[in-house]
Amino acid sequence: MRKPSVDELNLMKKTVDAVYLLSDEDWAGFSGAWHKITLKKNQTITVAGNVERYLYFILEGVQRIFFLDEKDREATLLFTYAPSFGGVIDSMFLQQPSRYYFETLSASVLLAMPFDKLCDLIKGSAAINSFIARSLTISLSGLLERMTELQVFSSEEKFQKLLQRSPHILQLVPQKYLANYIGIDPTNFSKLMNRLRI
Repeated sequence: MRKPSVDELNLMKKTVDAVYLLSDEDWAGFSGAWHKITLKKNQTITVAGNVERYLYFILEGVQRIFFLDEKDREATLLFTYAPSFGGVIDSMFLQQPSRYYFETLSASVLLAMPFDKLCDLIKGSAAINSFIARSLTISLSGLLERMTELQVFSSEEKFQKLLQRSPHILQLVPQKYLANYIGIDPTNFSKLMNRLRI
């Protein structure tokens, strides 16, 4: 297993500090629990039906979480890219089989922390527990906002909101996945791109 570099851990620390400041001791415990993995494009990280065993931190590349039903209907739920945490979080914390796939859309470098190690850190540190709780609350807030957009906004409004929130996403993610993510037909997505993109 490869250990992350100082620069990679510093990137993670900036991301953590933006959510919750950990003491030097807590940071030493948290930062020491990760190992680095390198993945190819279109590589599955988590398979539906398997329990998610890791929390991830993205250093390079783009990934997506998606749902696939028995009729091969697909729903892209989430994109992750540096610097952010990722993984099929509900499966990991509940230790239940995942309903979702987690895959790379480009060659990726991730840090991975085993779930049992994360549990030990949460039990051993009130600050790390608070960081995780605050992170999950921020994620839930974003999810509720996205659900509102999907149910209320027009196609054009969803497209504009996507560009406001992540203007760089058009360069990172294929259009077919972006169209699926905001729940519009790929042809309509292309028309919106041509009409609205600056």
